[in-house]
Amino acid sequence: MSQKSLVRRAARVAGASLLLSTVAACVKIGSNPPQRLLSISSDARIAAGATVSAAPQSALFVETPRVPRTISTQRVAVRADPTSYAYVKNALWADTPAHQFQALLGETIAARTGRLVLDPGQYPAQVGQILHGDLIDFGVDARAGMAVVTYDASLLAPDGQTVRRQRFSATAPVSKVDADGVAPPISKAANEVAVQVADWLGKP
Repeated sequence: MSQKSLVRRAARVAGASLLLSTVAACVKIGSNPPQRLLSISSDARIAAGATVSAAPQSALFVETPRVPRTISTQRVAVRADPTSYAYVKNALWADTPAHQFQALLGETIAARTGRLVLDPGQYPAQVGQILHGDLIDFGVDARAGMAVVTYDASLLAPDGQTVRRQRFSATAPVSKVDADGVAPPISKAANEVAVQVADWLGKP
Protein backbone atom coordinates (compact mmCIF):
# COMPACT_ATOMS: atom_id res chain seq x y z
CA MET A 1 0.00 0.00 0.00
CA SER A 2 1.37 3.42 -0.98
CA GLN A 3 2.23 6.08 1.56
CA LYS A 4 -0.56 8.27 0.15
CA SER A 5 -3.15 5.50 0.68
CA LEU A 6 -1.94 4.96 4.23
CA VAL A 7 -2.37 8.66 4.97
CA ARG A 8 -5.94 8.67 3.57
CA ARG A 9 -6.85 5.55 5.60
CA ALA A 10 -5.45 7.05 8.81
CA ALA A 11 -7.45 10.22 8.16
CA ARG A 12 -10.68 8.23 7.74
CA VAL A 13 -10.08 6.29 10.98
CA ALA A 14 -9.31 9.49 12.86
CA GLY A 15 -12.43 11.16 11.47
CA ALA A 16 -14.64 8.22 12.46
CA SER A 17 -13.17 8.16 15.97
CA LEU A 18 -13.75 11.90 16.33
CA LEU A 19 -17.37 11.53 15.18
CA LEU A 20 -18.06 8.69 17.63
CA SER A 21 -16.53 10.57 20.53
CA THR A 22 -18.59 13.65 19.67
CA VAL A 23 -21.83 11.63 19.55
CA ALA A 24 -20.98 9.93 22.86
CA ALA A 25 -20.41 13.29 24.48
CA CYS A 26 -23.67 14.77 23.23
CA VAL A 27 -26.13 11.86 23.35
CA LYS A 28 -27.17 10.01 26.50
CA ILE A 29 -29.21 6.87 25.94
CA GLY A 30 -31.34 5.88 28.95
CA SER A 31 -30.46 6.77 32.51
CA ASN A 32 -27.97 5.59 35.06
CA PRO A 33 -29.04 2.25 36.59
CA PRO A 34 -30.07 2.27 40.24
CA GLN A 35 -27.66 0.96 42.83
CA ARG A 36 -30.17 -1.75 43.82
CA LEU A 37 -32.87 -3.77 42.03
CA LEU A 38 -35.02 -5.21 44.80
CA SER A 39 -37.45 -8.09 44.98
CA ILE A 40 -39.48 -10.07 47.47
CA SER A 41 -39.10 -13.83 47.83
CA SER A 42 -41.56 -16.52 48.82
CA ASP A 43 -41.03 -18.47 52.03
CA ALA A 44 -43.26 -21.21 50.61
CA ARG A 45 -41.67 -23.73 48.32
CA ILE A 46 -43.20 -26.14 45.82
CA ALA A 47 -41.02 -29.19 45.25
CA ALA A 48 -39.50 -29.50 41.80
CA GLY A 49 -41.47 -31.94 39.69
CA ALA A 50 -44.59 -31.69 41.87
CA THR A 51 -47.82 -31.95 39.88
CA VAL A 52 -51.31 -30.81 40.79
CA SER A 53 -54.47 -31.79 38.96
CA ALA A 54 -58.02 -30.74 39.67
CA ALA A 55 -61.42 -30.39 38.09
CA PRO A 56 -61.72 -27.08 36.21
CA GLN A 57 -64.32 -25.71 38.63
CA SER A 58 -61.98 -26.20 41.61
CA ALA A 59 -59.06 -24.29 40.06
CA LEU A 60 -58.15 -20.93 41.56
CA PHE A 61 -57.21 -17.97 39.38
CA VAL A 62 -55.11 -15.33 41.15
CA GLU A 63 -55.63 -11.96 39.52
CA THR A 64 -53.04 -9.17 39.50
CA PRO A 65 -54.20 -6.88 42.33
CA ARG A 66 -55.24 -3.31 41.73
CA VAL A 67 -52.93 -0.76 43.31
CA PRO A 68 -53.09 2.96 44.11
CA ARG A 69 -50.92 5.27 42.04
CA THR A 70 -48.37 5.60 44.87
CA ILE A 71 -47.28 1.96 44.39
CA SER A 72 -48.05 1.49 40.70
CA THR A 73 -44.37 2.23 40.07
CA GLN A 74 -41.16 0.25 40.50
CA ARG A 75 -39.96 2.86 43.00
CA VAL A 76 -40.07 1.84 46.67
CA ALA A 77 -42.75 3.87 48.43
CA VAL A 78 -42.22 5.41 51.86
CA ARG A 79 -45.12 7.09 53.67
CA ALA A 80 -43.57 10.23 55.15
CA ASP A 81 -46.74 11.52 56.86
CA PRO A 82 -50.51 11.00 56.57
CA THR A 83 -50.73 12.97 53.33
CA SER A 84 -47.44 12.46 51.47
CA TYR A 85 -45.07 9.81 50.13
CA ALA A 86 -41.37 9.75 49.29
CA TYR A 87 -39.32 7.09 47.51
CA VAL A 88 -36.15 5.26 48.52
CA LYS A 89 -33.09 6.75 46.83
CA ASN A 90 -31.08 4.59 44.40
CA ALA A 91 -33.47 1.64 44.61
CA LEU A 92 -36.07 0.14 42.28
CA TRP A 93 -38.18 -2.99 42.45
CA ALA A 94 -37.19 -5.57 39.84
CA ASP A 95 -40.90 -5.75 38.95
CA THR A 96 -43.96 -3.79 40.04
CA PRO A 97 -45.38 -4.50 43.52
CA ALA A 98 -48.63 -5.77 41.95
CA HIS A 99 -46.90 -8.44 39.84
CA GLN A 100 -44.52 -9.47 42.61
CA PHE A 101 -47.35 -9.87 45.11
CA GLN A 102 -49.48 -11.81 42.61
CA ALA A 103 -46.64 -14.30 42.11
CA LEU A 104 -46.08 -14.57 45.86
CA LEU A 105 -49.78 -15.21 46.49
CA GLY A 106 -49.94 -17.93 43.86
CA GLU A 107 -46.84 -19.70 45.18
CA THR A 108 -47.95 -19.52 48.80
CA ILE A 109 -51.54 -20.62 48.17
CA ALA A 110 -50.42 -23.57 46.04
CA ALA A 111 -47.83 -24.68 48.61
CA ARG A 112 -50.08 -24.36 51.67
CA THR A 113 -53.40 -25.57 50.30
CA GLY A 114 -52.59 -27.94 47.45
CA ARG A 115 -54.93 -25.99 45.18
CA LEU A 116 -54.41 -25.79 41.45
CA VAL A 117 -53.45 -22.11 41.09
CA LEU A 118 -53.49 -20.56 37.62
CA ASP A 119 -52.56 -17.23 36.07
CA PRO A 120 -55.65 -15.64 34.47
CA GLY A 121 -53.48 -14.27 31.67
CA GLN A 122 -52.69 -17.81 30.51
CA TYR A 123 -56.24 -19.17 30.68
CA PRO A 124 -58.88 -16.86 29.17
CA ALA A 125 -61.68 -19.32 30.04
CA GLN A 126 -61.87 -19.01 33.81
CA VAL A 127 -64.26 -21.66 35.10
CA GLY A 128 -62.95 -21.87 38.66
CA GLN A 129 -62.86 -19.44 41.56
CA ILE A 130 -61.10 -16.09 41.13
CA LEU A 131 -59.05 -14.32 43.79
CA HIS A 132 -59.31 -10.63 43.11
CA GLY A 133 -58.15 -7.79 45.31
CA ASP A 134 -56.56 -4.46 46.05
CA LEU A 135 -52.99 -4.10 47.25
CA ILE A 136 -53.43 -1.06 49.48
CA ASP A 137 -49.97 -0.86 51.07
CA PHE A 138 -46.63 -2.23 49.89
CA GLY A 139 -43.84 -0.14 51.34
CA VAL A 140 -42.58 1.57 54.46
CA ASP A 141 -44.27 3.73 57.08
CA ALA A 142 -41.37 5.98 58.09
CA ARG A 143 -43.25 7.37 61.10
CA ALA A 144 -43.63 3.92 62.66
CA GLY A 145 -40.38 2.47 61.28
CA MET A 146 -42.33 -0.47 59.84
CA ALA A 147 -42.80 -2.18 56.52
CA VAL A 148 -46.53 -2.43 55.78
CA VAL A 149 -48.37 -4.72 53.36
CA THR A 150 -52.18 -4.58 53.18
CA TYR A 151 -54.36 -6.56 50.79
CA ASP A 152 -58.14 -6.47 50.39
CA ALA A 153 -59.10 -9.91 49.05
CA SER A 154 -62.28 -10.86 47.25
CA LEU A 155 -63.07 -14.45 46.37
CA LEU A 156 -65.33 -14.58 43.32
CA ALA A 157 -67.41 -17.41 41.93
CA PRO A 158 -67.08 -18.20 38.21
CA ASP A 159 -70.18 -16.09 37.55
CA GLY A 160 -68.45 -13.05 39.07
CA GLN A 161 -70.48 -12.99 42.28
CA THR A 162 -68.51 -12.21 45.44
CA VAL A 163 -68.32 -15.22 47.74
CA ARG A 164 -66.15 -13.73 50.49
CA ARG A 165 -64.22 -10.55 51.15
CA GLN A 166 -61.64 -9.72 53.83
CA ARG A 167 -58.72 -7.38 54.52
CA PHE A 168 -55.30 -8.78 55.46
CA SER A 169 -52.36 -6.79 56.77
CA ALA A 170 -48.92 -7.38 58.27
CA THR A 171 -45.97 -5.30 59.41
CA ALA A 172 -42.27 -5.86 60.02
CA PRO A 173 -39.71 -3.54 61.64
CA VAL A 174 -37.36 -1.57 59.37
CA SER A 175 -33.98 -0.72 60.87
CA LYS A 176 -32.95 1.70 58.13
CA VAL A 177 -34.89 3.22 55.25
CA ASP A 178 -32.39 2.83 52.42
CA ALA A 179 -31.69 0.56 49.45
CA ASP A 180 -30.12 -2.09 51.68
CA GLY A 181 -32.71 -2.07 54.45
CA VAL A 182 -36.22 -1.98 52.96
CA ALA A 183 -36.69 -5.14 50.85
CA PRO A 184 -36.28 -7.84 53.56
CA PRO A 185 -38.93 -6.44 55.93
CA ILE A 186 -41.36 -5.72 53.06
CA SER A 187 -40.82 -9.29 51.86
CA LYS A 188 -41.47 -10.60 55.39
CA ALA A 189 -44.72 -8.65 55.71
CA ALA A 190 -45.83 -9.72 52.21
CA ASN A 191 -45.21 -13.39 53.07
CA GLU A 192 -47.26 -13.05 56.27
CA VAL A 193 -50.16 -11.59 54.30
CA ALA A 194 -49.91 -14.35 51.68
CA VAL A 195 -50.04 -17.00 54.42
CA GLN A 196 -53.11 -15.32 55.95
CA VAL A 197 -54.84 -15.34 52.56
CA ALA A 198 -53.93 -18.98 51.90
CA ASP A 199 -55.28 -20.09 55.29
CA TRP A 200 -58.45 -18.04 54.70
CA LEU A 201 -59.02 -19.78 51.38
CA GLY A 202 -58.31 -23.22 52.81
CA LYS A 203 -58.09 -26.42 50.86
CA PRO A 204 -60.27 -27.04 47.81
